[in-house]
Amino acid sequence: MGSASPPINVAIIGGGIGGLALAAGLSKKPHLTVHVYEGVPEYKDVGAGLALHKNAIGAMSLLGPEVRKAYFDKAINIGEDEDDEMATEVILAHGPHTGQLVAELGRAKGRKSVSRADLLAGFLDLIPKQNISFGKKLALIEETDPSTPNPKVHLTFQDGTKVQSDCVLGADGIHSMVRSHLLGSDHPATLPKNHDNWQVFRTLVSTSEAITTHGINPRWAKTVPIMTGPQGHINVIPLNKGTRLSAGVAVRGLSTPSSSSSPNPTLDPTLYSTYHPQALSLVQMIASPSTPSTTWSIGDHDHAPFYHKSRIAILGDAAHASLPFAGNGAAQALEDAAVLDHLFSRVKSPSQIKAALAAYDAVRRKRSQEVVELSRRFGRVYAHCSDGEIYGDGEERSDTPLVEDPERLREFFAKAAAFTNNFDLKKQNDEAMEVYEGLVRGRSRSCGQGPGN
Repeated sequence: MGSASPPINVAIIGGGIGGLALAAGLSKKPHLTVHVYEGVPEYKDVGAGLALHKNAIGAMSLLGPEVRKAYFDKAINIGEDEDDEMATEVILAHGPHTGQLVAELGRAKGRKSVSRADLLAGFLDLIPKQNISFGKKLALIEETDPSTPNPKVHLTFQDGTKVQSDCVLGADGIHSMVRSHLLGSDHPATLPKNHDNWQVFRTLVSTSEAITTHGINPRWAKTVPIMTGPQGHINVIPLNKGTRLSAGVAVRGLSTPSSSSSPNPTLDPTLYSTYHPQALSLVQMIASPSTPSTTWSIGDHDHAPFYHKSRIAILGDAAHASLPFAGNGAAQALEDAAVLDHLFSRVKSPSQIKAALAAYDAVRRKRSQEVVELSRRFGRVYAHCSDGEIYGDGEERSDTPLVEDPERLREFFAKAAAFTNNFDLKKQNDEAMEVYEGLVRGRSRSCGQGPGN
């Protein structure tokens, strides 16, 4: 009797949400050995909050019930009951229709909010400790000639560590080195862009302080509002089982190219005097000297022409970083992980890796890049831009601008929310597997593959 084939070695670069969720799924497969290399020495609670949409919850379920449970164990109910269907509320905070609700996004039963740090901790508990290394910042990727027997991908880290793997999956974020390796450092889509010059101001405070000291409506401790207006839109996310609130303002056109002589932009509450009083109180809290606030510019990726090359692929923000305004960045990373996990359940030989990554590229690139575009559009809607700016074509679609027409706004958001929230994730997995099996059988198929396949 012949000896069993050695397990396929998979290296995941980056231990964020997508990387850890994927590792949690792949680690259960006995024909794989999986190792995560995370650049930071340890995770830190930076106050980022998530209110995951229905498609994110569905993707976690496909990865395994324990992945979904890790999320629910760490999160706080937005509603009073697990059976309640809750959503992110988009509210006009400025203009003739101030106070009107124009969208309910991400509707799902038992929907919860969670801090990024808490979610990472939950996912990390699902991965054997020996399968993740911290403080491993990638410095160099080298590939063995693919024509040689059993080619490998060689990784060198900044601390001098060298490893080799059969497959590398880059989940190393918006400034991904794996993306740079695939596309080339001079490719126009390699580095993130901030086309609309967005600047975010955010604070993290205890819920009790927000309510008693700053007069914040207690309702915002149990829901996720987005309050829109031309000076910036405000959002709130309850974190850490409702004990803290993450509140932020995103301002379009404020960010400037960084330089040593340029001061950080500041948030001026007087510019929000015409906003709804509840929105104004949030801006004043974020700008208050008594609250620990931070500010940074944000960006996204222009579209990569491919997500994989040979035995290397990118996922999550490394593949399709998006602005946060559609609330679907983490969800898209989880969809990536669900598809890759499903495909690698059938990869029993290193020779099949390229087919699996080509199938992943085939089904995930178009949808994830459409979400990048949608997120840009959401931000422009929130900033009360003209129709032409929102749709990017300069064309006005009505005598009344979209942001001054609540019914048209509701139609816009309903259609967009259905695209992200109600997507058939099982069908996506099945389509990826169909492409994979066709490639493995050598059937001719056009599947949007990148070069070097």
